[in-house]
Amino acid sequence: MNKSHRGVALVEFALMLPMLLLLTVITTEFGRAIYQYNTLAKSVRDASRYLSMQTPGTQMTQARNLVVHGNLAGTGPVLVDGLNGSNVPNPTWQTAGADPIITTVTVQVSGYTFRPMFSSVLGVQFFSGGGITFSDIRATMRSHVEPVAP
Repeated sequence: MNKSHRGVALVEFALMLPMLLLLTVITTEFGRAIYQYNTLAKSVRDASRYLSMQTPGTQMTQARNLVVHGNLAGTGPVLVDGLNGSNVPNPTWQTAGADPIITTVTVQVSGYTFRPMFSSVLGVQFFSGGGITFSDIRATMRSHVEPVAP
């Protein structure tokens, strides 16, 4: 190896390290955001499925617990950081048709904001608003229980 080439690899690495770190952090945060979105979507589907087997207008607290905590009792940690019951509006039931009448139930998460682990790396600011607010995540399923007549 020529004397003039010594240390070139180290200099090249030192120049590329900030970009590699930035790329690593961006990839990690993007993966976390996708994971949290997927976790919320699954919990909303689970709650909708649970309510589809219940009498319409009942068991709303249990469904909210399923979305937030992953269990009917509402115990244990929340499924994703920053999620709480205020992000889960009351489920809604809709009826359509005449013969037969089809009842559906919709559960949703509204206003959830993903909070990154890193707000800036090497002076580059990410998520200027403090995070990414997901659009509404909802699931609608056909109810298998007929509504009770008033």
